[in-house]
Amino acid sequence: MAILPILCYPDPRLHIVAKPVQGVDDRVRGLVSDMLETMYDAHGIGLAATQVDVHERIVVIDVSEERNEPLVLINPEIVWASAEKHRGDEGCLSVPGIYDGVERSDSVHVRAMDVQGQSRTIEADGLLAVCVQHELDHLLGKVFVEYLSPLKRNRIKSKMLKRQREDRA
Repeated sequence: MAILPILCYPDPRLHIVAKPVQGVDDRVRGLVSDMLETMYDAHGIGLAATQVDVHERIVVIDVSEERNEPLVLINPEIVWASAEKHRGDEGCLSVPGIYDGVERSDSVHVRAMDVQGQSRTIEADGLLAVCVQHELDHLLGKVFVEYLSPLKRNRIKSKMLKRQREDRA
């Protein structure tokens, strides 16, 4: 297992649309292990492969209090989303320290494969539903700040670029 570097906004690689996984093999299982280790190390609740510069449809999530209930979604797709929505603050490991309101469906059903390659459908609501929608956006090349106004998005972009320059200095 290894901790992988997480891409930071506005890195253009965050906008690459992920390709479907052709088959669940040892390489994919190894990547999933590395992604889980990376997510836990960064104190996140979700991580998409896109965020670690792997452009395949893989997401890991753990919204449990004890951080011991990992959920792996390979080739996930939302098959149903509730019409009821709510706005809540979101953050992102690729946009550290930034939180802002995003409107999401209250609940979703997502079909995906697990690490054994078995297809399953998960019914998610609350924080898990938000996390699923947020991570699946990453697979489409979309970062949560794109839901914000152009003014807010530009301020965040400037702040992130400044932080990256300071980190390199």
